[in-house]
Amino acid sequence: EDHVDFENVCLVGIQARGVLLADRIYAHLTENLGIDNFPYGKLDISFYRDDFRTRKKPLTVNENEMDFLVEKKKVILVDDVLYSGRTVQAALTALNHYGRPDTVELLVLVDRRFHREIPVSPDYCGITVDALENEYVKVFWEHINGEDEILLFPANEDGSTPQF
Repeated sequence: EDHVDFENVCLVGIQARGVLLADRIYAHLTENLGIDNFPYGKLDISFYRDDFRTRKKPLTVNENEMDFLVEKKKVILVDDVLYSGRTVQAALTALNHYGRPDTVELLVLVDRRFHREIPVSPDYCGITVDALENEYVKVFWEHINGEDEILLFPANEDGSTPQF
């Protein structure tokens, strides 16, 4: 409704998990609604994170697939889960290397609205989850995990993240 003809709009998925949602949105817009001729990119933010040097394991870097500039465009930035806001902050910094957009809107599948460290909020949200700090949200995708599912689960007894 906000982007009737998608003129001057581009869709940018945040690597890696946001791209899974952005792929579906792009496919729906082009195949089912007949909206085409708008740029779609995949943005890696690995080296823009404020914690990339403090991680205990090496970063998994993804390829940027941005063959357009965002200069004076309306950008819809897509991620799967919004939690602390640090991923969004890194994505906004990385996006600046592709120009200065007119606007940036945030679309997320899950908004974990508690424990935000950076003051960001989504413009478009699938669901809002009130998870405690020691709880985790995991999104499973049909083409990877066999079914689409969003799970909320507690941390392990030692406080660590459960492995799937």
